Amino acid sequence: HVLSQSIKARASDVHIEPYQDSFKVRYRVDGILYDLLSPPKWIQPALTSRIKVMAKLNIAEKRLPQDGRFEVKIGSQLIDVRVSTLPTTFGERVVMRLLNKSGSVFELSEIGLSTKQLQMLRQLVTSPNGIILVTGPTGSGKSTTLYSVLSSINTPDINIITIEDPVEYQLKGISQIQVNAKIDLTFARGLRSIVRQDPDVILIGEIRDRETSEIAVQSALTGHLVFSTLHTNDAPSAITRLVDIGVEPFLITSSLLAVIAQRLVRVLCEHCKEPYKPDMTLQTLGLRPDRLGRYTFYRPKGCDKCFQTGYRGRIGIYEIMLMDNQLKSLVQRTYDAHQIKQEAIKQGLVTLRRDGIEKVLKGITSIEEVIRVTQQ
Repeated sequence: HVLSQSIKARASDVHIEPYQDSFKVRYRVDGILYDLLSPPKWIQPALTSRIKVMAKLNIAEKRLPQDGRFEVKIGSQLIDVRVSTLPTTFGERVVMRLLNKSGSVFELSEIGLSTKQLQMLRQLVTSPNGIILVTGPTGSGKSTTLYSVLSSINTPDINIITIEDPVEYQLKGISQIQVNAKIDLTFARGLRSIVRQDPDVILIGEIRDRETSEIAVQSALTGHLVFSTLHTNDAPSAITRLVDIGVEPFLITSSLLAVIAQRLVRVLCEHCKEPYKPDMTLQTLGLRPDRLGRYTFYRPKGCDKCFQTGYRGRIGIYEIMLMDNQLKSLVQRTYDAHQIKQEAIKQGLVTLRRDGIEKVLKGITSIEEVIRVTQQ
């Protein structure tokens, strides 16, 4: 019942949280947590045990965290459920991450890129070699972007191999490897083997350490197109992060093609969004007063279709920084993110916030959403 309600609400995660004399079921929809139920406390052990049985976990073990997974069919949808348990003072806390296997289509033109950004990206992915990084916090849509990119270049004449932690979706015609720390199959170890498998394109789930970054750079310099992710706030900071990890600046400039930073904003519900006249915040966002009259601004209202949230679904906002000659020579001298950003803007970089504002002007999202996910 909990699962079917969560799927109906398009939830990505379900939390089961025990407290002293109650327990709570919450779910995350479009990145925001909502209360779903507060059933009586006595149901909690039975519910937790049921989930642990389904995920093939040790039911008797309540003192240690456990991880597992199971598949469930709800209606016509096949859902992959990742389960994580955590012992707390009032019982086991369970989080289920829901991945809808039947509803996942990865189409580059659908993820929120502007026409210009789409052209830039399509051009980039035809490069024979180099590194393209996608960066952003956890849950900002990086995997979806990368899967969409791989789907767009997945033709019979290209050998694509990925190493991921975890493999979130199976992609047809692509060899995917799951990292497994228990048997020491790390990113670095898997990568060394991938390079011997005659790949054209390599996806590394995440660059976490110096060893992985060195093999990634080496692969890019020896004729492979490499995709990976980092956790940084914007595109220019990715360079600072690589230097911090231990990559030499001259290796960055010779291998890095571009950095794509991204966030997810909630899309206003088409059924109930309402037009309004915004206050001065717009000018603080860098919109000239004379431009304001030309656009209709919308805010969330809430209806049955969107479960009274005012939003339905999410879309990406992007910042694509191409490594042109000016930036390359700057990175040889400094890897200060602020200076790199100023130079990139001079070269035409559209920042995350700027891209977000464009989506506000098109009536796709609200000003509050853009301010919430972008920091200046």
